[in-house]
Amino acid sequence: MEEKNNKTQKVFAETYAEDMAEVIESNQEGLVKKIIHGEEEQEQEKKNLSPESAKNKFFILGSVLLIILAFFILVFFFLKKDENIVVVEKQFIPIIFNDQSTFLEISGMDNKGIMRTVLSEVNNTKVKGGGLEGIYLTENKQIIGLRRFISLIKSSFIPSDNPLFIKDDFLMGAVLTGLKSTSPNAGDFFILIKVRSTADIFDALRVWEGKMFSDLSGFFGFTLSKETNYLFTKEFQDGIVENKNARILYGEDGNTVMMYVFADNNSVIITDSQPVVHEIMLRLASAQTKQ
Repeated sequence: MEEKNNKTQKVFAETYAEDMAEVIESNQEGLVKKIIHGEEEQEQEKKNLSPESAKNKFFILGSVLLIILAFFILVFFFLKKDENIVVVEKQFIPIIFNDQSTFLEISGMDNKGIMRTVLSEVNNTKVKGGGLEGIYLTENKQIIGLRRFISLIKSSFIPSDNPLFIKDDFLMGAVLTGLKSTSPNAGDFFILIKVRSTADIFDALRVWEGKMFSDLSGFFGFTLSKETNYLFTKEFQDGIVENKNARILYGEDGNTVMMYVFADNNSVIITDSQPVVHEIMLRLASAQTKQ
């Protein structure tokens, strides 16, 4: 009996050992397969990432072409930028309402030429009675400001350098009053200057009085003669025009030859006609109301 048990145990032990060997062998084969499979996947991944692969060659070539194309586009726009830039001109906004606006090119003209050109336009204005024509002088199609105007006509007027005190935008033109002695169809000349306050221009105007008639007489149509020479040295006098303070140059007959009127705290009108002052003040008040 004992011998039979020993045989049974021996057979069991051998069977168990064989089974364990088979399991170990099977596991080893599975592990080896996994390792081989892992190596194959890594190798395939390396091939996919390699620049030598057809797919990656395509993407690299495409990227290079896009970079080259972008470079040429940038160069094209850089070389053509001067042609493609659209210059937005400053919007033209009149100081007051103009029934007509006229632009006179004065490039290359001297002060006398400028005066003749402006006076011709004033005397031949096309506005109707009571109408106002704004006259703007231009150089190379650009409207000139007050300081450039003063320089071109060689005026002795010296405004503040700061355009916040005395603005560079000014208005020159004609009003058809029908009262001009030379012709009822000719306009009356004026200059409208805008300031921060009258205090900013008062002293400069008083200094200018000694040369104002000499500097501006050509715009009013005065000619030098024995009869008018005294006006070059005659002094301005205090006066009231349209209930506003004014400085007036009177002729020997008592008529107004030239004057400047403080129309409001921000406006000075230079003219020789009270009706012109009246019309401009109405338009100044209208512009302020709209604002």
